[in-house]
Amino acid sequence: MHASAVRRAMAAATSIAASLDLTVDDAIVLHNSNKLTLRLLPCDVIARVAPVAPEALQGAQFEVELAQRLAESGCPVAALERRVDPRVYERDGFVVTLWTYYEPATPQEISPADYASALERLHAGMRTLDIPTPHFTDRVEDAQQLVASRDQTPTLADADREFLGDTLRSLRRVISDHGAAEQLLHGEPHPGNVLTTKYGLVFIDLETCCRGPVEFDLAHAPEAASAHYPGVNHDLLRECRILVLAMITAWRWDRGDQFPNGRQLGREWLSQLRVALDHKGWMPVADRGPSRP
Repeated sequence: MHASAVRRAMAAATSIAASLDLTVDDAIVLHNSNKLTLRLLPCDVIARVAPVAPEALQGAQFEVELAQRLAESGCPVAALERRVDPRVYERDGFVVTLWTYYEPATPQEISPADYASALERLHAGMRTLDIPTPHFTDRVEDAQQLVASRDQTPTLADADREFLGDTLRSLRRVISDHGAAEQLLHGEPHPGNVLTTKYGLVFIDLETCCRGPVEFDLAHAPEAASAHYPGVNHDLLRECRILVLAMITAWRWDRGDQFPNGRQLGREWLSQLRVALDHKGWMPVADRGPSRP
């Protein structure tokens, strides 16, 4: 969020918390991108704040419902704040959800085995849920549409636009053609969405949940973790890793992207993507799947 929106978002979150009898004297920004994450003090509550929009409201409601159901199943996910009703709050043009604050445990470095074990437990709990979610290919299609739009990605060079669009299209087809078993996934279980707490590892940010092969989730995790996850299709995992790299590269070129140093990362990741595809001997082609020697 831009500075002016951050101030208003903080005011909305603190106002909601105060109306719920939570004592708030200060709000600390923990993360700021398209959504703002605040630590409210001294009540020690995490507030996640986004501008009101149909997709933001729907996403927040989905995340709240899913977090409740996963917690009931014993999954390692962050809990909603227990002192207030577990729901989405709206005020002054913002949607706000309130979550438990977890004091970071030491050491904060996560071992690959612990990472894989926590993700396996999350996946096991997710397999018990029947809840409508997007397919991972829907998220790939969103990235494709972003790359195809010069209005949304005006600084992306034409050659890079063609390369990135063809890569997304080819890998989406190749991964779907594997025919691997699919289930509910976190969607983005990268280290930034994992907290080290005294209760063990917990996953946050469930709005990105989708259906797909577990390798799509593992592609977001540290590479060493996959060696400790049972039953991995390593060919599929390598393809998912390249796909995820292509997706996050696409998002860095969105004119509304607020990720720090986003354009620089976008250029670096384009280079990494070309190296990864060259290493596999692939050449993304618009009208057919990638050819292999």
